[in-house]
Formats: sequence, C-alpha cells, structure tokens
Amino acid sequence: MSSTTRRVKLANLAPDFYKAMIELDKVSDAGLDPKLAHLVRIRASQINGCSYCTDMHSLDLLEFGAEQQQRIALLPVWREADKFYTEQEKAALHLTEAITLISVDHVPDDVYEIAAAAFDEKELAQLIALIITINMWTRVGVTGKMEPGHYKP
Repeated sequence: MSSTTRRVKLANLAPDFYKAMIELDKVSDAGLDPKLAHLVRIRASQINGCSYCTDMHSLDLLEFGAEQQQRIALLPVWREADKFYTEQEKAALHLTEAITLISVDHVPDDVYEIAAAAFDEKELAQLIALIITINMWTRVGVTGKMEPGHYKP
C-alpha cells in the first residue's frame, strides 16, 4: 500500500461518531491539572506514533510557558529525567504507558497502586478516562494519517 492511499475521514463520513468523540473529549480531563493532562496526552501520542496528536498537545502545553519545552523534549525518557516531573505526573505517566501498552502487561498492580496513591479516587477515575480517550484519538489520527503542522492552539 502506497503512502498516497486515500484514507476516510471519520469527521466527514461518521459524523455522529466523531461528534460523540468530541463530547467525550470535553469531559475526559475534568478536575485534572491541565499541564498533567497535556503530558499524558503527549506521552500516549508518542507511544502510539501519532504525529498529529503529539504536535497538537505539545503546542497546547507550550501555551503554559517556555519552560514546558524541556519537559516535552524529555518526555520519552521521563524516568531518567524525573526531576523535571512531579510525583503525581510520574505516576500518571507510568499509568499512561501501562494503559496505552495494555497488551504487553495489562495494567500491573504496582503501577495502579502508585497512581492510586498519587490521586484521590475521583482524580484517578478521571485520569483513566483521559488515557482511554487520548488512545482513542491517536487511533483516529494514525489510521487517518493525519499530518502535523495544521493545528493552531
């Protein structure tokens, strides 16, 4: 299959589904710190190879200030650069990776317990909802071959 293969656009051809995704996205990060939510979105997007989502959420996080650039650049190696992330962010990133790569180890108890210790139950539920939602979006982006560089925050 060549890179010029036409891909369907869900927004145009499955508009009710796409609108439902947008509505779900609006509530997926309720109550979570916006910087943390963007870090989660970026990390899941990186893992899933969605350049469009990685670009979008990186630009959104940069809106919080230039110091975010280093945190974005170090995100793939956050364990080695952990001084740039709070304990809560590290717990969220660990859970993001486990849920995003769910077929590898499912969600190990130790990873879940670290997240449960870092968030109250409502926040944890919201974090899980956010991770599931961004994984849904990255599948749309990758399947549709959405290209980065068009998003404006």
